[in-house]
Amino acid sequence: MTPFKLDPKSTQSIFDQVVFAATKAILGGALKPGDGFPSVRSLASDLKIHPNTAHKVVQHLIQERWLISSPGRGTTVAIPPKARAGDRQNLLSQEVEQLVVEAKRVGATLDDVQKSLESHWKRLEKLKVVSDDS
Repeated sequence: MTPFKLDPKSTQSIFDQVVFAATKAILGGALKPGDGFPSVRSLASDLKIHPNTAHKVVQHLIQERWLISSPGRGTTVAIPPKARAGDRQNLLSQEVEQLVVEAKRVGATLDDVQKSLESHWKRLEKLKVVSDDS
């Protein structure tokens, strides 16, 4: 089963959405080094995307060293290189943009968002949900 979903309302291409979701799952710990990554067929079926797109995604993630393909083992999550600043910044930027759009939709102010963000950050730090190296 694929540990992420696509957003049908997104303006991003399917390819970009799947690459983003997979990278986010790896950086966020939902997919850990050594975990099996869905086969092209499973990825296409689970996400209801064309198998060619699924194949391109897997090949891209292998090329970017997020995944390893081994004969007999299939495709697994690689030990990620120290998260590149650009990768984390790109992921964070997209998440923040979604937050800002939603905040504006419900009429929240920048101060409301900052207070909420700070509150959640502190709560998660206390729970030690976020690892020290993230």
